[in-house]
Amino acid sequence: MPLDRKKSVMIVEDDAEARESLAAVLTSEGYSVLLAEHGRAALEELRKSPSAVCVILLDLFMPVMNGWAFRDEQIRDPELADIPVVVITADASAAQRVGKLGVVGTMTKPVDFDRLLAVVNTYC
Repeated sequence: MPLDRKKSVMIVEDDAEARESLAAVLTSEGYSVLLAEHGRAALEELRKSPSAVCVILLDLFMPVMNGWAFRDEQIRDPELADIPVVVITADASAAQRVGKLGVVGTMTKPVDFDRLLAVVNTYC
């Protein structure tokens, strides 16, 4: 039986199919989910209620605002800076270059859902 969770996981992913499949796995486990198609939309949503999100799952390659630009903005905002970020990307070489972003983890696509749930459970 899914747990009643008070905080949400934010998924920042431009690919609708990937975004929805991550959301489906998380909601089936009782997590509340917020969705954003790119970094700018994610920042707008986060600024409405920054304490509502326990972890951000962040794609790197997106239109409008990519993952690197999102993370730069997030770090500069004191209300958002401490929300943990896990990068999820199809580019294995990009996953190796995210160290300077100060993220708590990386995953490559396709995502191992058991690992995803373990990581999310650590922060939520």
